[in-house]
Formats: sequence, structure tokens, C-alpha cells
Amino acid sequence: MTRKNRIFLACSIFLTLLLAAAQAGAAEEAANPKAAHFTEIFKWINFAIVIGLVIWVFAKLLPPKFRNDAATINAAIAKATAAKALADAQLRDAQTKLANLQKEVLELRALAERESGDEVERIHSATQTEAQKIAAAAKAEIEATERSARIELKALAAKLAVDGAETLLAKQLTPQAQESLINNFVKTLDGRPN
Repeated sequence: MTRKNRIFLACSIFLTLLLAAAQAGAAEEAANPKAAHFTEIFKWINFAIVIGLVIWVFAKLLPPKFRNDAATINAAIAKATAAKALADAQLRDAQTKLANLQKEVLELRALAERESGDEVERIHSATQTEAQKIAAAAKAEIEATERSARIELKALAAKLAVDGAETLLAKQLTPQAQESLINNFVKTLDGRPN
């Protein structure tokens, strides 16, 4: 049985006995008029006992409930105060950020302009370097082509000279000229020692 049930049972028994005593007192009062005075005193004593019991019950039960409610309310107030402080801090932070927003936007624009200028300069420099590389490569290729053309031209000139000499030699080298050349060669060999 819980404490509340025991208190309720005790109060119920007490009220039942009180009603029974009141009925008995009313029946006795009707029978004996002198006893009416004692009955009146008995009623006041009973009333004082009942009021005392009610006060005692409420004094036992209500203060802990009131303390629990007060603790709950105090906890809720503390929680609300902390939440309000946090919200105020967030509001101040948001207001500070909002106040600095224009400044941050200007700083971001300046940074973007500097970075775009740097990027333009880097691209221009890279383009210049690439153009110089292409020009150097083209110059090297032209020089290589020129050397190759000169070599081909020399080879062609040599071939033409050989062909021309061969043609000229074939025209001038008749069988009599060949015999004369061989005789001259043999004569130069005769005069030499071994």
C-alpha cells in the first residue's frame, strides 16, 4: 500500500467514527437536555481534532510537493536563463557579423581583383614564355631545314659535277687517250725504285 492510500484509509476511518459519534451525540442530546452542553464541547473538541489532523496531513504532504514544484520551476528558470544568454550571445555574434559584412565583402572584392590581376600577369608571362619557346623551336627547325637543304644542295651539286665529269670524261676519253694515259703511267713507274 502506498503512503497516499494509507492516509486516505486513515482519514476515511476517522470520518466514519466522527459521523458515528455525531449521530450518537445527537441521539443522546435529544434524550437528555443537560447533556447538550457537553455535546457542544464534544463537537468543538472533535472539530479541533479534525482540523488538527487535516493540518497535520497537509503539513506532511504539501511541503515536499511544494519543494519539488519549486525545484522544477527553479530548474526551468535556470534553463531558460541559460538559453536566453546563449540566444543573446548568438544575436550579438550575428549583429557583429552583419556589421562586418560590408567590410568583408570589400576585402573579398579587393582580394579577387588582386588574384585576377596576378592571374592575368601569370597568363601573360606564360604566354610570353610559350611564344619564346615556339619562336626558338621554329628558329631551330628553320636552321635544321636550311642545313638539310644545304647538304642536299651540296649532294646534288656533287652528283651533277660527277655526272658532268663523267659525261665529259666519256667524251674525251677515247681509246687513244686511254692508251696514252696508261703509257704515261707505266713510264712514271719505270723510273721509280721498288
